Amino acid sequence: MSPDALARTIAAHALDKKAVDVVGLDLRGVAGYTDFFVVCSGNTDRQAKAIHDGIHFGLKKGEGLLPRRVEGTTEARWILMDYLDVVVHVFTPEAREFYRLESLWGEVPRTDYGAEEAALAEAGAETGR
Repeated sequence: MSPDALARTIAAHALDKKAVDVVGLDLRGVAGYTDFFVVCSGNTDRQAKAIHDGIHFGLKKGEGLLPRRVEGTTEARWILMDYLDVVVHVFTPEAREFYRLESLWGEVPRTDYGAEEAALAEAGAETGR
């Protein structure tokens, strides 16, 4: 799976768990350690954990992918999932506002994920993926 397709798939799984403000940042040519960030928020730490779980199990079941590393699941205010080509950041609104990760990478191409990716997640759920 290409890095951009992986980012879209991750966004779809996040949206399936009702993540808000799902954004992809294209870091190709800017960062040597990953191609994309996918940044999203859950309204509470509990929802942030559910978003993490949805992404984790969705990619494991559907693509056979596991993250290289996961951090932050205990407090669930900022959960980081490293899929090498794509790094996922799941925040609570307060943590996202505090760290302002998108502002740090303000000049990179940005994709706001929404209805199209949610439809992809729904179609995958209907087919058992």
